[in-house]
Formats: sequence, structure tokens, C-alpha cells
Amino acid sequence: MAKKNVLIIGAGGVAQVVAHKVAQQAAEFGDLHIANRTKSKADAIVTSLRDKGHKMPFASHALDAMDSAAVAALIEKLDVKIVINVGTAFINMTVLEGCIRAGAAYIDTAIHEDPAKICETPPWYANYEWKRRDDVAKAGITAILGAGFDPGVVNAYARFAEDEYFDKIDSIDIVDINAGSHGRYFATNFDPEINFREFTGTVYAWQGGKWTENKMFEIGREWDLPVVGKQKAYLSGHDEVHSLSARYKDSDVRFWMGFGDHYINVFTVLQNLGLLSEQPVKTAEGQEVVPLKVVKAVLPDPASLAPNYTGKTCIGDLVKGRGPDGKEGEVFIYNVADHKDAFNEVGSQGISYTAGVPPVAAAVLIARGIWDVKKMANVEDLPARPFLELLGEMGLPTRVIDATGDHPI
Repeated sequence: MAKKNVLIIGAGGVAQVVAHKVAQQAAEFGDLHIANRTKSKADAIVTSLRDKGHKMPFASHALDAMDSAAVAALIEKLDVKIVINVGTAFINMTVLEGCIRAGAAYIDTAIHEDPAKICETPPWYANYEWKRRDDVAKAGITAILGAGFDPGVVNAYARFAEDEYFDKIDSIDIVDINAGSHGRYFATNFDPEINFREFTGTVYAWQGGKWTENKMFEIGREWDLPVVGKQKAYLSGHDEVHSLSARYKDSDVRFWMGFGDHYINVFTVLQNLGLLSEQPVKTAEGQEVVPLKVVKAVLPDPASLAPNYTGKTCIGDLVKGRGPDGKEGEVFIYNVADHKDAFNEVGSQGISYTAGVPPVAAAVLIARGIWDVKKMANVEDLPARPFLELLGEMGLPTRVIDATGDHPI
């Protein structure tokens, strides 16, 4: 059987990781293509692949991913069978449409966002991607949604707990801690425009069989975690809550993200001044500007943080439930990643690394047929162990703290 060509859409820090990991897994695939609106950014990733000595065929392309016809045409022209979408979340639906038209498997790492809307009513997946389930099935393609780390690996952690620990899950608390330092006064680890949108709207959690609402930074608690120690994290709205709540309807599902006091202070000032607004304003000179885009322009490019990033991340699921004997228990399933190690391996910081390795593992499982399900699925809908074991081989090992101690899966 001919090996499947892969197309990466996007050329940021996560795409850099995806490209290097695809190249490391070259035996699983055919040719590698990288497409981006600004072709020079895709060219830079190709150069970094050459600098690492990778030999698989790869090429860069210019693409307006907001044009579904252009996406489909490029897929067909290059005979691509697997598309890994790691561009802005604004392009998900057009890239998915292009894959449906051209018959290619689709993988993304976040829920689609409409630039004109912030923090829509839940469940977010039902507002966009899930509406195309029937079309994906009719096209006979596989579409795996939210296959980054969170969403993605943390969804697989929940499924792993379901498969191997509990008959009934009572609660899933996802904890994301970045205990690293980039040495800048203030920066975001992803596109600032997308990053800030996560924290300017309502915080939704699934509790007591319904959606609950809070304000950002309203509810916080201290977590004592492996390697990174005691860290403050806040209840936050996040993608994976919106799919996990559909599978685990009788469970509480919450997402907690770590923030330092400095980040919160700067964020609060920006928000209170109106600088995180997406509504245009006019300057005294009559120029129309969008405050959030101005803030994005003056902040460091997230990809530029990588060379000097130090420290570690810890991301995991605390899952509580009841086993076959009805006895209550809990497990913490997690990964620890190192920023410097990530940079030395693929030229990106640890946040991009944790987000970029999983979609490549998903692509490998599609290529092998294990996850080639010919329908739309979120990660928790798929067998978790092969995914987690493959991630361990690729640099993101999973550990579990259970009644027997702290050990690899």
C-alpha cells in the first residue's frame, strides 16, 4: 500500500514541532508538505528540517486556508491523504470542508472559532465541527478533533481512566501548569489573539449535570503536582470540557490553568483599559485600529520565546470514580515536559512541543489503520492506550499516580 502524503497547514511554533515529528516518523508517511498564507514562514520550517538532516521529500506552499476550494485543490494536486491543521482556530471549518471535498483525513488541535464571536454558548463543538459529522461519514474520511495536548492527550487520559480504572467516573479535573520562564516582561505561549480570547469570556464548567458559569480568575486553588510542586491554578473555560461533558454526562468536568500573579495583573490592566477589545476604535488622527491586534503586534512572537525558555510543564487529569467493586478511588494521569529539551530537539518551546507531538501520533495511528475510523471523532472516542504508548515513544511519556504509587502506564 502506498504511504500517505501529509499536509501541515500553519507555520507557527506548533507547526514547527509537527513538521519535525513527521520527519522523525518518515517511515510511516509519504511526502511532507507545509502550507501557510505567508510562504516564507513555511520555507523557514523546511530549512530547519534540512538543517536537522531529514531526508524525506518535503515542500512548502502558499495557501489561503480560509478558502475551502483552495484547500481542496492543493490537497488534490499534492495527492495528500492526511491533513494536520495547526493554523489559527479561525480556519478549522474551511480546512475541514476542503478535506471533505478532497477525501483526505483531517486532524486539528482546537475548536473552531468565529472571529466575530467570543466565548459562545456551550457545547462549543456543537456550534461548528459536530454539524459536519454526517458529511464526514458520507465522504468516508476520518476527522479527529482536538488532537493536541489539551484538548487531546488529556481527553485520552480520561478515556484511559475509563478503560483501565473505573466503571463509573465521578469527576475529571484537568490541570495545566507551565512552570517555565521565557525571560520576557510579558508574553503569551500561543497567538495572543487566540490566547486572550480564552480568558475574556465566561468560564464554563460541567458540574451537576449542567453548565455552570463563573468569571475568569474567580475560582482558584493550589495544586501539589509531580516535579513542578505547589502551583496556583484557576478554573477556566476550555475546549475539552465541551466534548468530555458529552461522553461523561454524569461526571463533573473542569479545567484548571496555572497563572502567576504577574500575568494576572498585566492581563487585568489590558482588559480594564479596553486593549483586549476586538471592536475597532479611531485614533485622534482618524486611523481605525483594533486594540487587541495592536497588543498582538507589540508582544513577542510566541515562536521567538523558544531559545531562552527554561523550566517544565505538568499537565494531567485527576480522575475520581468507582471501580468494578463499587469502591471509590482516584488516579492522576500526567506528563511532564521540559522547555529546553524541546528546543534542543525541534527548535520550539515546551508548550508548542506538547501541542505538536500528539497530532503527529494521531496521524501515525491513522496511517496504521488503528485510528482510521472513517468518521468524525474526538480523542476520547478512540482507544487511548495505543495513542499514549506511541506518545511515550515520541517524547511525551505518560505517568500515573494510583494506589500503587507513581509509575509509567
